[in-house]
Amino acid sequence: MSLMTVEEIKKIIPHRYPFLLIDRVEEMEIGKKIVAKKNVSVNEPFFQGHFPHEPVMPGVLILEAMAQAGAVALLSLENFQGKTAYFGGIDKAKFRRKVTPGDTLMLEVELLKVKSSAGIGKGVAYVDGKKVAEAELTFMIG
Repeated sequence: MSLMTVEEIKKIIPHRYPFLLIDRVEEMEIGKKIVAKKNVSVNEPFFQGHFPHEPVMPGVLILEAMAQAGAVALLSLENFQGKTAYFGGIDKAKFRRKVTPGDTLMLEVELLKVKSSAGIGKGVAYVDGKKVAEAELTFMIG
C-alpha cells in the first residue's frame, strides 16, 4: 500500500491538529513497515517557544511522529482496526541532528514484534537522507 493522505490517516489514528505529526504515508506493508512524511513548517505551534531565536523541533515530537507512523501500520491490521495504539515505552532513543523549519522529516518504522495487545517497532527519522533520530518504540493496543 502506498500514498495515504492525511484524511486517510485520520481514519486510522485519532490524532488531530495540532498533534497529528504525519502528513502522508509514502509506502506501507500493513503490520510490518511504514514510511511516512512530515513537512516541518515554521508555523508549527511548538516553534513559538522552542526556541524563538532558533526554532528546533523538540526531540520528543520527532519520537511522537515516529510512533504515529508505526501506529498507522499496526492499526491497519484487521484485528486492530478501530482501536488505539498508546505509547508503552521508548528505548534506545538517540538524537543526531536538529530538525528545523523547512525540513522534510521522513519516518521509517519497522514492526519487529506484534502480539495480541502490543507491538514493538524500530523507528528511524531522516532529513535529506541523514539520520536525525532513532528509537525502539513499544505500543500498547487499547
